[in-house]
Amino acid sequence: MAIDTGLLLVRVAELYYDGNKTQDEIGAILGITRWKVGRLLAQARDEGIVRIEIVHPRARRAGLERALTERFGLADAVVVPSPSDAVDVRPRVSQAAADYLTALRPVPRVLGVSWGRTLSEIADSLAPGWATGVQVVQINGGVSLNRRPGTAANTAVIIAQKADGHATLLPSPAILEHRETKLAIESDRTVAGVLELAASASAYLYSAGVADATSVHVDSGYVTAADVADLVRAGAVGDVVGRYIDAAGHIVDAALDERTVGLGLDQLRSARTAIFVVAGDDKHPIALAVVRSGLCSVIVTDEATALALLEDNT
Repeated sequence: MAIDTGLLLVRVAELYYDGNKTQDEIGAILGITRWKVGRLLAQARDEGIVRIEIVHPRARRAGLERALTERFGLADAVVVPSPSDAVDVRPRVSQAAADYLTALRPVPRVLGVSWGRTLSEIADSLAPGWATGVQVVQINGGVSLNRRPGTAANTAVIIAQKADGHATLLPSPAILEHRETKLAIESDRTVAGVLELAASASAYLYSAGVADATSVHVDSGYVTAADVADLVRAGAVGDVVGRYIDAAGHIVDAALDERTVGLGLDQLRSARTAIFVVAGDDKHPIALAVVRSGLCSVIVTDEATALALLEDNT
């Protein structure tokens, strides 16, 4: 008596994956050809009877990557599995970003980088010799106002040193108290030269910050928690290179933006290679704002963030 097709699919899958039988052996056991065994195994995967999951921390979710590029018109996407336990996903995403940067071709001769916790982890994750002769330039101010050691300069220097290159730093705070001070600083020949180099970069690497009291801008003394609360009331969902934006990617406070030193958002939107690295549930609103408003051409993120972006219907 012939075996029901559904049961045959299950039996073939069991023998192959649990029984470690070859396709020839399965064919002999069930009285079918090895070619039919191969077709049934493929059908079992297509119908969800068999689900293959790669669980290595540096594995990727190819289906989600394709969906992201198609949905948001991206040039590329990297999605890593979200851990099933309480392990912070940011180190996985940072390693994935380091891997992506290492494999990027052509190698960027001038790489523009922002700063922050994620960028610091990416710098640490890069292997020595990831490239050769890369000039790394800081794209937004990062001199701390609260006398705490800043990561902005360290991040750029580490990335450059590991590529046998050199770093060009932006010697300015991210946000200044007065617009006139910002204009004066940007007109300085040294600072103007850094910004000109940043604008010429062949690739950019940056993350985004949340709009709450945990922001690195609060920690660095640029804004207060009360300032961020005001920005949230004005519609802010986070910041990109120090510039606070709403869900549509628009600047929420023009006066604050005029006091912000560094690359403008239009330059990121027009860049051919703008690599946005983002991880964690708290970053979902700013991640959505970035991809919807064309602020990146490449996203490196975690599975939960990718699903949140794809499930959004607004």
